[in-house]
Amino acid sequence: MDQDKDFTYEELEDEENYITLEFDDGETMECEILGIFEADGQEYMALAADDESGEVYLFRYREVDEEEFEILDIDDEGEFEKVSRVFQQIMEEENETGLN
Repeated sequence: MDQDKDFTYEELEDEENYITLEFDDGETMECEILGIFEADGQEYMALAADDESGEVYLFRYREVDEEEFEILDIDDEGEFEKVSRVFQQIMEEENETGLN
């Protein structure tokens, strides 16, 4: 059974579209929030580096309350691969919809 197709995609308001990531070494990176989506009952956030690299980062997403959330690394390789496939499918569908 293909569980990867069970997802939703949430568009964010313009003012909520950016987040600053801070790494363990103190470096920071501004990222655009591409969206929040669900795979197998878990929510994930997709971020794009706000530079010329074109890098996309995927994290587990959890709302703490109405105004606060946390993002967590996806440590399990199998989970990351599954989430990557779901995100890729969402992007392909978005591109197809945008072309019509």
